[in-house]
Amino acid sequence: MSSMSEDTDPSESRAVARTATASPNTTSPLPNSVAFNRLELNRILNLYGRMVADGEWRDYAIDFLKDRAVFSVFRRASEVPIYRIEKDPRLARKQGMYSVISATGLILRRGHELERVLLVLDRKLAVV
Repeated sequence: MSSMSEDTDPSESRAVARTATASPNTTSPLPNSVAFNRLELNRILNLYGRMVADGEWRDYAIDFLKDRAVFSVFRRASEVPIYRIEKDPRLARKQGMYSVISATGLILRRGHELERVLLVLDRKLAVV
């Protein structure tokens, strides 16, 4: 028989042990790092989904660094990214914290609003 009394529930002790070992910062990727919030990531992934459906993009990577967050877009997984969408809060009061950078390092657009910055990549239907 076990040494536990009949009044205690064994699942309670496991639950207490689990919450004690869990880190308090489980929702953020890394402490002291910059990340995209849910609305920003939703807008970026909507654009990504449309471009995948068109067959132009195939893979992506997200990096949360100490000074900026980067969403990289790849045509193939083995290549360098064709575009990088960066969020750098240090530039928020200057030229804007959002930027789209090409594979060559050329900044295609920079601004304060993500929607307007992503317009450089978001091709709308043209009426002829």
